[in-house]
Amino acid sequence: MPLDVAVQMDHVSSITIKGDSTFALCLEAQRRGHRLYHYTPDRLSLRDGRATARAEVMELKEEQGKHFTLAEQAKIDLADMDVVLLRQDPPFDMAYITSTHILDRIHPKTLVVNDPASVRNAPEKIFVTEFADLMPETLITKDPLEVAEFRAEFGEIVLKPLYGNGGAGVFHLTKDDRNLTSFLETFGILFREPFIAQRYLKDVRKGDKRIILVDGEFAGAINRVPAETDARSNMHVGGRAEATELTPREREICERIGPELRRRGLLFVGIDVIGDYMTEINVTSPTGIREVKRFGGADIASLLWDRIEAKVAA
Repeated sequence: MPLDVAVQMDHVSSITIKGDSTFALCLEAQRRGHRLYHYTPDRLSLRDGRATARAEVMELKEEQGKHFTLAEQAKIDLADMDVVLLRQDPPFDMAYITSTHILDRIHPKTLVVNDPASVRNAPEKIFVTEFADLMPETLITKDPLEVAEFRAEFGEIVLKPLYGNGGAGVFHLTKDDRNLTSFLETFGILFREPFIAQRYLKDVRKGDKRIILVDGEFAGAINRVPAETDARSNMHVGGRAEATELTPREREICERIGPELRRRGLLFVGIDVIGDYMTEINVTSPTGIREVKRFGGADIASLLWDRIEAKVAA
């Protein structure tokens, strides 16, 4: 049965379709005959307990720059939708958190993917600490003395904002790097929140693997190799994607976290693994499904819609 699907996303005109997971998910929904309603987070409203959005019916095609058409904008009641895809990119800030509170009013009668309460309660760099034995040593703090002691213990560390995304603000600091104090001063000015320090993993030069799970089960993976001049592997900053397979350790990680993802209603999740260690669990707007398919992996958009349709039918 065709579904009415509202998509809360950054404006469709701003995306690059070649690597955009939201576009792939919407394209698959359209292929299945579902009707898409497009709206941006600033057009989400709550009045007297009723969640609405000013949305446009959206149609898509695989042609960058001409990849969408939008009908005339109209107010929709999100409780009348079958599915809402919560797909705007971070930053994970109070605006993002507020949108999850509004979407709480319709879920699970209207299926929100991912569950808004779980998105709110599982920030990528904090949720992962529930599996401390699967992670590298990690410190979350705003105390410069704690960071200095952490670096003294491990020599090389990675310093990054707690609620950052896309590799922004990620720094690799060596044992003798004299910029630590300056970095901490700058982070203190830029961010009210604590920041995160992790033991540097030399295996990152071999790649930072993005592993995608659908309803707690392994669905596909891609390895992202950083450029020679960068410590970050994110593809939009120069990382190179390559085909990969799971190691026994990575399968163990997926098996360990899968039940908790299912329990929390996190249907679409991307984890980051370097060597033997998981560094993040991405639940807000995971990416990578187009790259997985491009390198011969599964059609994850199709797998996810199979699960969504089953849950709506149930």
